[in-house]
Amino acid sequence: MQAQADGMKSLYRIGGTAALIAVIIFRRYFAAEMMAFNGFGIFDVPPKEPVTALEWFTLFQGNKFVGLVLLGLFDLVNYALVGLIFLALYAALRKSNKSAMGLAIILSMVGISVYFASNQALSFLYLSQQYAAVTSDAQRSIYLAAGEALLANEHGTGMYISLFLVLLAGLIISIIMLQSDIFNNVTAWTGILANIFGLAYFIALVFAPTVSWLPPTISAPFRITWYVMIAIKLFKLAKLEN
Repeated sequence: MQAQADGMKSLYRIGGTAALIAVIIFRRYFAAEMMAFNGFGIFDVPPKEPVTALEWFTLFQGNKFVGLVLLGLFDLVNYALVGLIFLALYAALRKSNKSAMGLAIILSMVGISVYFASNQALSFLYLSQQYAAVTSDAQRSIYLAAGEALLANEHGTGMYISLFLVLLAGLIISIIMLQSDIFNNVTAWTGILANIFGLAYFIALVFAPTVSWLPPTISAPFRITWYVMIAIKLFKLAKLEN
């Protein structure tokens, strides 16, 4: 029993820490922000995002970090953090509605897995290094073709599927929060609003693509607040666990 209690404490603490870190790295548009603000005066970023594999390879050879950020490195970190948060929330809320929480965890893990499979940041880093190392035009052509194939996958449906599944899982968890006596109603409704506005992105993308940026923007402050409140509660649960 003590070992189980210690395990729960550790899970709550990990989830709480992940939630606090996610407050900083929750954004899914960090690459756009870096370009809009010219690398914040710190990084040398291109005036526009590279399009071809050759342009990406050139960017990586000039600044690997900028290349990784523009291809969604921080999104990989964000999704990993969300996975830890949701696992801790499953432990806290599973007794309130085990089947719904189980569904939420399955949806979130599938979504996270899809994003990790779709994101090509690290693969592009590897290809750029190989491209820089080869000496013949034939070898360069092979790596350029591989890069173009990665780009085609990068802009596929995987990103949208993963985001939709994770947001849907977050909405389910928020509704379970509302039904439980573990999290207060403010936390629950903040999560509901954060995830509903997040999901509204897909409606805007279909019917009003020119303002598809608006739902995520509205969602952002609710998500930040939700993560902070989750972290506070998970740390409290860790202290209460015997």
